[in-house]
Amino acid sequence: MSQLLYDADCAFCTRSALLGRRLGLAAQIVPMQDVDLARFDITTAQAEQALPFVADDGSVTFGHRAIAAALRTGTWGWRLLGRLLVAPGVDAVAALVYRWVAANRFRLPGGTAACSIRDARASS
Repeated sequence: MSQLLYDADCAFCTRSALLGRRLGLAAQIVPMQDVDLARFDITTAQAEQALPFVADDGSVTFGHRAIAAALRTGTWGWRLLGRLLVAPGVDAVAALVYRWVAANRFRLPGGTAACSIRDARASS
């Protein structure tokens, strides 16, 4: 089964994961700390910097593309949104928005100072 992996040590990521679970996606939404990342050739630094999605075939996408892939496991409306996020013209904008959110997650609702420390460590 496909998996969207999030950082359970980040309060913003955890709140976002709870929201994702409520969407009724077929993908499992699990903490990266509970998964053997090396099995999927993902480093901890990669997973802390950008949300990974592991598809049924073992392929991995990160960031906004991971969110899009997870959405495509949902009902038709979520699948449509998932396709839109990676459509030409939207893909680049979605990437910029994702990077901004990731860099500022400690400032966003649900974020804490621990999210900022995590982010700083991942970019070093």
